[in-house]
Amino acid sequence: MVEPAHHHLSIRAQCSLLRISRSSYYYAPVPETDETLTMIDATFLDCPWYGSRQMARHLRRAGHEVGRRRARRLMEKMGLTPIYQRPRTSVRTRNTGSTRICCASW
Repeated sequence: MVEPAHHHLSIRAQCSLLRISRSSYYYAPVPETDETLTMIDATFLDCPWYGSRQMARHLRRAGHEVGRRRARRLMEKMGLTPIYQRPRTSVRTRNTGSTRICCASW
């Protein structure tokens, strides 16, 4: 697609013709290491309540360069969802028989 050694068109001109940004041309993705995936799996077995923020913090303390979004993406890729108490917005109450409704959007 983009030829760096083209005689007449610069990289900037080629990228604009192809309608891609120059940053995406120069971007080289960093692959995930098996060590990071193994570390996430082992940590999640010990602490299944760790979400992406705590997992990223734990991995950074262990010496891995992992941000929150990367930790979240890797956890989703591995099928790991943390255990935590979710809001119960439509649970029937015992005494009245009525239903509580969350009215955050009203």
